[in-house]
Amino acid sequence: MFSDNRLPQHISINIFARFLFTSLFLLSGITHFTNVPYYLNLMPEVIPYKLALIWVSGVVELAGALMILFNWKPKLGGWLLVLFLLPVTVVVHGYEMIYAENEVIRALQQAHFLKGFSLIGAALLVTQVGVYQKEKNR
Repeated sequence: MFSDNRLPQHISINIFARFLFTSLFLLSGITHFTNVPYYLNLMPEVIPYKLALIWVSGVVELAGALMILFNWKPKLGGWLLVLFLLPVTVVVHGYEMIYAENEVIRALQQAHFLKGFSLIGAALLVTQVGVYQKEKNR
């Protein structure tokens, strides 16, 4: 296959892609603080310390997204998003996908569950390859 230095790398596409990927986490992270009742209603009854988990997950989500967006330790930012996404995808969306009484709600939660796994894959990719790095020998 191609070596990394033979593939085209356009900084503008990279910045736009980082913005698109992180926009979901930035908006969601903000709403963890501005719309707490929404997140309280999403969480299954058996989960303890819901309010603390909402605040911590909001901070983790915002930190990870900002680290990737601004290319400051983006691999660590990717790990923070994985740390956020795994429990949310499995516990919140997985639980509702299985136990929701309404068929429409189950279908919506299945879509969120699958989206969560796709986002985990993208965040894991960031943990391995990072984001755009300007070549030093150009």
